Amino acid sequence: MDRLSDSAILKKIERQPKGTAGFKQLVRELGLHGTARQQLSEHLQRLVSSGQLLQVDSDRYSIPKAAASKNVLVGKLSMHRDGYGFVTRDASSLDARLKTQLAGDVFIPPPAVGSAMHGDRVLVEVGTIRPDGRAEGRIVRPIVRAHSTVVGIFHHGNRGNYVTPTDQKISQEIVIPPGMEYPEALGSAGVSPAVPRAARPSQSDVRKQKSVDRVLGDEAVRRTEWNDLEGVVVDVEITDWPSATQNPRGRVVEVLGYEDDFGVDVEVIIRKFHLPHRLPPEVLDQAQSMEPIIPATEVRKRRDFRTLPIVTIDGETARDFDDAVTVQQIEGGNYELQVHIADVAHYVTPDSPLDQEARLRGTSVYFPDRAVPMLPLELSTDICSLRPQVDRLVLSCVMKIDHRGEILGYELSEGIIRSAERMTYTDVNAVLEGDASVRKRYASLVGTFEMMRDLALILNRKRERRGSIDFDLPEPVIEFDELGLMKSITRSERNIAHRLIEEFMLSANECVAGYLENKRVASLYRIHEKPDAKRVYDFEVIAAAFGYSLGVGALPIQRVQFKSDRRASYGTGKRPREIEIPKEVHITPRMYQKLTEKIAGKPEERILSFLMLRSLRQARYSEENLGHFALAATTYTHFTSPIRRYPDLIVHRILKEVLRDNHVARALSPANAAEAAVPSPWSKRRDHTAHREALEPLTGPISVEELHDIADESSRSERRADEAERDLMEWKKVKFMQDRVGEDFDGLIISVTKFGFFVELTDLFIEGLVPLDSLTDDRYTYHENTREIIGQRNRRIYSLGQKIRVLVDRIDPVEKKIQFAVFEEKPQPPKRKRR
Repeated sequence: MDRLSDSAILKKIERQPKGTAGFKQLVRELGLHGTARQQLSEHLQRLVSSGQLLQVDSDRYSIPKAAASKNVLVGKLSMHRDGYGFVTRDASSLDARLKTQLAGDVFIPPPAVGSAMHGDRVLVEVGTIRPDGRAEGRIVRPIVRAHSTVVGIFHHGNRGNYVTPTDQKISQEIVIPPGMEYPEALGSAGVSPAVPRAARPSQSDVRKQKSVDRVLGDEAVRRTEWNDLEGVVVDVEITDWPSATQNPRGRVVEVLGYEDDFGVDVEVIIRKFHLPHRLPPEVLDQAQSMEPIIPATEVRKRRDFRTLPIVTIDGETARDFDDAVTVQQIEGGNYELQVHIADVAHYVTPDSPLDQEARLRGTSVYFPDRAVPMLPLELSTDICSLRPQVDRLVLSCVMKIDHRGEILGYELSEGIIRSAERMTYTDVNAVLEGDASVRKRYASLVGTFEMMRDLALILNRKRERRGSIDFDLPEPVIEFDELGLMKSITRSERNIAHRLIEEFMLSANECVAGYLENKRVASLYRIHEKPDAKRVYDFEVIAAAFGYSLGVGALPIQRVQFKSDRRASYGTGKRPREIEIPKEVHITPRMYQKLTEKIAGKPEERILSFLMLRSLRQARYSEENLGHFALAATTYTHFTSPIRRYPDLIVHRILKEVLRDNHVARALSPANAAEAAVPSPWSKRRDHTAHREALEPLTGPISVEELHDIADESSRSERRADEAERDLMEWKKVKFMQDRVGEDFDGLIISVTKFGFFVELTDLFIEGLVPLDSLTDDRYTYHENTREIIGQRNRRIYSLGQKIRVLVDRIDPVEKKIQFAVFEEKPQPPKRKRR
């Protein structure tokens, strides 16, 4: 039987009366047998999770549009800690009338929340829609629960035990009935019978062990005996959902430790974002049964690169090496760049337990001192990792590049390498900076590294010529002491070694994407669509205050009204204030690039670069090639990190299938390649979509429908990982500043709002709010047109990009937020004159 696709299931349900079908009906009409029934169930649950289907009852499913006729919609609930919420609706669940009448999210008052919780995908009945587009609604029922478990702080109370969620948006306490306080593994008394007291490590032993043994996927070492859970962080499984009259109820499934214990913060974040972090037995069994020795028959089928000076270049703490490179000079003064990527697809086969777990995770998640890997350690740090002096299977991209950085041709093949050295960015940079001792240590590779540097600079200049944007924004890096405790937050360093690997990976990704597209093979792309007109307009307004512009010129405009102005004028008879914004904007990557060059080295560089970055859309995965705006690339994919990213593994599978018959894939000649190339998505002269539709239909080992599902899932996994990493970093920053209340720091105003302004501390990358009501030397008001806070009498101005000195005023340990106050130097009393 052909593999089921989501689109086929949706089409089948759409054809049914009222757009509704039951599970047994679908099994019968699709002719499913055996394991296909389980596949159908998995597809249906995934479609419900993504909001493309509604689960009407236990075994019936409906198309959301079919429900929209009853003045209901589907969306995601975002709760406020005060008990009310807003539902961000799915566009696909709205009929034409609701689309035209609704403006913004639907407000849900506390009594109308029902049994729903923060993050749930819900079905909402919309009430009266006001003239300004605002609407209030009632949640009919949750469709997909966001949290089967909730992490929080355990408490004993007069009326019983309860858990306060660490996520402030989950406002209801979770009742823990008697007998549900301890996980089954600990027993009713909270003691694990399997570990004798003498064998349990002390807290200092745990910290010492963690500082030495901080490995990929390692979890915090936890206590195994708890006599009292008061104030302890626990993970709770919801057994009864909330109602209008009672709180949710649950049972403790894990005891994580006290909030300030070493490593507990990471464990909390992992569970808060529901990151898959435990490997099922079948996955571990498959990983542990992998044979590390490469058979001679496999070696003979591959191109042999083992005698070449190929190296991996990564950070000091990296343990998964999925890319290796070398460069040599060839005829005519041109370069040959070799990029070799771990052949994970050789070991992780479609639909195997390893593959299913990798797809579920989507990506590795990296925290300051740990990571949750996509693949088991047996693969990620051993069999697939390109370790030095060991034979490893790879997919290779060998490129011939001229002195202007243009790729004259390339070959893609399955290969085998033996990495000569495991290099770090620090050591490669030291070689290129002329460090005598490091150059002596790697004497045989010095010439190769110098060629790498020269080629990387050439490739970078080529990207600059086509308009690629390079925001060189430093990121915070947390440093730990010998006990694994946080000691400082520093600026990340990007040296020439980082840049050369970056350029080489970009080139390989473009070659692979271009090859598969020109062959009309269905694949995954990494796309980055052009910015939204409103975001460009907002940036232009702010940039103008600094004397800059992207240079978009005069644009067609439309008149719009702020929701706040419509609300203020409702019932008064006054006409709401209107503003003008562009209806559409012709924006190119080169416009951004030119502005980054203008502001380089200027005091306003950081704030404008940050705001430019915010004006861009978020990159994502797609089965359709829409180009990559920031890179100014017409065709781009992710191919170079299959150990860490599931889309890369999929691209490897597709490429290996194409290579199966030919073993080596060679690029088209430059002339033919130019004819076959797709026009730039940023061009105004040609219809990009129409041109693609005129080409031959896509074929390949994976259907377009399946690729769509994988792209959507992988994009969501990536966003979840980003949010988890960001949330933990903010928590770490708050912990770092707890002992610094009362100290003063230099900062930069990065945002101004009606309730105050946000300041980022110089070099610490720590943000905090200066509330408007904390400015007591005058009465201050926010001026929306200039985005400034101005004193009424003293005319003191607080504006975007302004340098300021602030005091760490207070820290909210519950919301994990920092509050600053403006630091005022106390005037020194005049010295008395001696008589």
